[in-house]
Amino acid sequence: MRRAEALALLFLALGCERLDPPPAAAGEAPAAEAFPAPAFSLPDLAGGELALADLRGRPALIDFWATWCEPCERQVPVLNAFHEQHGERIPVVGIAVDANPNAVPPFVAEHAIRYRVLLGDEGLARDYGARGFPTLFVVRPDGSIHSAHVGVVAPDALEAAVAEWSGAAGS
Repeated sequence: MRRAEALALLFLALGCERLDPPPAAAGEAPAAEAFPAPAFSLPDLAGGELALADLRGRPALIDFWATWCEPCERQVPVLNAFHEQHGERIPVVGIAVDANPNAVPPFVAEHAIRYRVLLGDEGLARDYGARGFPTLFVVRPDGSIHSAHVGVVAPDALEAAVAEWSGAAGS
């Protein structure tokens, strides 16, 4: 029983449902070479639309998540806090990959998500190279991928990933 509990905890720490074989190591995976973030244009919960091109010129966080993913729930407070501190300069965009888009608004309300939420799908997450949920991508101002973070990202790791744009000294 202890082995099963340990495996369950590991699964919760890393994320939900892997789309592809897992990476060699979980956590931060800096891009070896800059490659463009796949373009998208998706509806948001307010009836608007956001395209990746709308974010160009500033760094951004793109978080792929799902309502059925427990680690995704634990990522919400981290991203809410980041959004409150840096959202004007470094937008946070959550892309829900749920097959049922009607499940997203109640989840957003229940968890008090304060950053912009778009309705996407697992296909777009795969295009980005997501290997599970949540997966957070830091996108450079030029639209290329800076880094990817599989599983719940720690606040200090998130701050370090954006230090060159957030004005954080010594990071």
